[in-house]
Amino acid sequence: MNIYGGTIAMLEKGLDYSSAKSKAISQNIANVDTPNYKAKSVNFKEVFSNEISKGIEAYKTDVRHMDFTRSAGSKTFDVSNLRYRQDHNGVDMDKEQADLAANQIYNSALIERLSGKFNTLQSVIKGGR
Repeated sequence: MNIYGGTIAMLEKGLDYSSAKSKAISQNIANVDTPNYKAKSVNFKEVFSNEISKGIEAYKTDVRHMDFTRSAGSKTFDVSNLRYRQDHNGVDMDKEQADLAANQIYNSALIERLSGKFNTLQSVIKGGR
């Protein structure tokens, strides 16, 4: 039985991405003083594309609804040879802290949405009481 049309599964995948991103950022912060360390990153576009390619089913319930099409999306690039210090360490502590804060907000939003879905499900099971 597919509850919520796959919404919970997509939220779960979003949490998996957020967890991987948090782990990469934490490794970068932990290695801020390691010479020749290259900052690690999780590419959202790549992860999202992999998940989308698995397929999301969409159904038109009315002929007046718009068609479901996939767009190419915007082009992004990674700067891999960036060095901020004399010891060739590629970690920018300010950027990592900002990325960590943004990821925590993203994670909290996903958890709040998932909690709302489960609360709705619990209410339905209890019969609205």
